[in-house]
Amino acid sequence: MTTVHAALPDGIYVPMLTFFDSDDKVDLPAVQALAARLLDAGVSGLVLHGSNGEAPHLSHDEKVQNIKAVASVVANKVPLIAGCNAQSVRETVELCSEAAAAGATHALVLPPGYYGSLLDKALIKQFFRDVADNSPIPLLIYNFPGACGVDLNSDEIIELAGHDNIVGVKLTCGNTGKLARIAAATQNIQKKNQPSKFFVGGGSADFILQGAVVGAHGSICGLANLSPRACKSILDAFHDGNLAKARALQAVVAAGDWLAIRYGFVGVKHGIAAFGSFGANTVSASAAPRRPCQGLTTAAKGEFNAGTADLLGLERELSGL
Repeated sequence: MTTVHAALPDGIYVPMLTFFDSDDKVDLPAVQALAARLLDAGVSGLVLHGSNGEAPHLSHDEKVQNIKAVASVVANKVPLIAGCNAQSVRETVELCSEAAAAGATHALVLPPGYYGSLLDKALIKQFFRDVADNSPIPLLIYNFPGACGVDLNSDEIIELAGHDNIVGVKLTCGNTGKLARIAAATQNIQKKNQPSKFFVGGGSADFILQGAVVGAHGSICGLANLSPRACKSILDAFHDGNLAKARALQAVVAAGDWLAIRYGFVGVKHGIAAFGSFGANTVSASAAPRRPCQGLTTAAKGEFNAGTADLLGLERELSGL
């Protein structure tokens, strides 16, 4: 089943939020509205069912319906990546197949961590190879030790990058040294004797510029749910050769991202009320997460709003308002 797939384009990818209605069911129209808003902002791709999308709170069927709903909005304009995370090769491949049938173009896969004490790195690498051999869509490695307890090093990721059906990595570990090594080692990668591309992306908006400087192709960052234009503007300024502007933009984004990091997807959901309220394709959705998670306290809401005020102003400015 392994083939050489089209490479992911450079840029900002958004790990989308999942919204729920008053009956705690997935609010598909709200998710679709967010997808339309992000596409209008010019992002390079969308990601479903990551940590920002409350993947552990969703059933298989809910994930399938969510992918179908967003795929109908995306309409093949950009890649649609779906989180496909399970502890066995068998179930992970099943998730990849379900995602592909629903309209996803790529799968984002965490290392298996539940039986981490029984799995050495050789077995974890074999897990990725076995999934990639049998997945109908190409994989991105999701290196997020905070979520699964496994932290792949640069040598291990570079080795896996040679697989024909593994086409990128999201480094939520935040290790820019690791990012630099992977970007350098994979920039001239060959697959089936053809030049290929291995997408190297950071997993947080607070080091978009730092990643670009050492060769990252972009970022897959949760803050872009709120400020896609601000995140994208950093890369635009960098590639235009305006490093001073890129640094100034990164400073504003990093300050806002600190609130998103501290409060996680619950904080980002709260921010939708302000950030999703202007321009085309406005988003009106409940900020409530699924239990046992809870929304922000009144004090936390005030802190989030104050800490993202400059970012909100920048996003409005870049939206032409």
